Amino acid sequence: MNYRTEKDSLGTMNVPADALWGAQTQRAAQNFPISGLKQYRAFVWAMALIKRAAAEVNRDLGLLEEKIAEAIVTSAQEVMDHKLENQFIVDPFQAGAGTSHNMNVNEVIANRANQLLGFALDDAKKPVSPNDHVNMAQSTNDTIPTAIRLGALWRLDELLKTLDALADALDAKAKEFAGIVKSGRTHLQDAVPVTLGQEFGAYAQAVRNDRERIAAAGERLRRLGIGGTATGTGLNAHPEYHPRMIKRINELANLKVRSSGNLFESMQSLADAADFSAAMNTLALTLTRIANDFRLLASGPTTGLDEIRLPAVQPGSSIMPGKVNPVLAEMLNMTCYHVMGNHLTVSLAAAAGQLELNVMMPILAYNLFQTMDVLIGAVGAFTTKCVAGITVNREKAEGWLAKSAVLVTALNPVIGYLKAAEVSKEAMARNVSIKQVVLEKGWLSEAEVDRVLDVAKMTAGGIMGTGGGGG
Repeated sequence: MNYRTEKDSLGTMNVPADALWGAQTQRAAQNFPISGLKQYRAFVWAMALIKRAAAEVNRDLGLLEEKIAEAIVTSAQEVMDHKLENQFIVDPFQAGAGTSHNMNVNEVIANRANQLLGFALDDAKKPVSPNDHVNMAQSTNDTIPTAIRLGALWRLDELLKTLDALADALDAKAKEFAGIVKSGRTHLQDAVPVTLGQEFGAYAQAVRNDRERIAAAGERLRRLGIGGTATGTGLNAHPEYHPRMIKRINELANLKVRSSGNLFESMQSLADAADFSAAMNTLALTLTRIANDFRLLASGPTTGLDEIRLPAVQPGSSIMPGKVNPVLAEMLNMTCYHVMGNHLTVSLAAAAGQLELNVMMPILAYNLFQTMDVLIGAVGAFTTKCVAGITVNREKAEGWLAKSAVLVTALNPVIGYLKAAEVSKEAMARNVSIKQVVLEKGWLSEAEVDRVLDVAKMTAGGIMGTGGGGG
């Protein structure tokens, strides 16, 4: 491999001749060969957005030469357009605060800007500096927390639309299954009847509730502290830099960001990022529950509940012919467990801030963006490949209900709890119907029993057999 020499404040470094990064990035690559992972595109995009906006604002304030500013703007836009993806090489497990990531972005944009101005990468007279020009009026300490917010907002609508699609698919199944009356279950034991549609409608509402939580947490990410520079004082930034940056970022990305109102807090605290992660973690809890229910309701088919059938998308066994597993629900479970682990990392990282700065931002950013990435992918696949194709085994669902002695619950207001319990025990002991036992005891007429034990009307609530039941 051919190399060129790049210089930073510690001296010189050999850098691959055609690489756009410089000495600080090369040092980071050598110092942190940890995981082979790379930061997510959202993080790189957000940093490039900041660099482009800063170049334009500093140019307009008379602080940055027009020609250099325009080259930085073009270069940063190329990064935002994903044209230089292979140039961002720093491991997420890196120096604290994210200086290595910030300098990776600064050096790539600076060297690409120099190319645009007609200078070779190894030209000692390259005019664009990663520190003096690309990083003008900035610090790692205000750009990294700002980029975390912007990167999350960049994909927020995509995440919300993915959740809307899932909720809509569950709602569609709720309508499709509205007429399927089945046994409810509490404590995994027989309970009073519900419709399969009611179960699916509840799933849909739970997803919408979590979507609402995520959207609300996302609103708090719109508070930016860019311009605080090193500690929140704004040292080395023009007094107009902060408000102009807010305005320009909105013009470029339409993310509806606003000033945080306190630049010190914006650098000390990552609570908004942790709150956003917590909202996604709550979604993961909900999705885990739904996936587990699907696996249970589809269990068997011959030795389980078998009330619903999940789409058969691949063979389920390398040894048992014909076996089909609930693989999409299993995938969603695994995704959610991963999200929960990510949230623990985000929580601990957010709590690790000290005085004017949190130095755990690189790994917080990686886990936060990964959570968004895997949720968008997993929920999308679960919706299209599983939920949309679910069918009902009506015979099995209604058959379980027909055997349930818990239907006797509807008799409570008519014959009393103790008599109803007696009927239930006798029906189970003799393996006969509740109706038969009640008639034998002469407590109700056949018409009265049929009216009280109308399972469809039970799902509408109320007091059965008194005119107040069945909706």
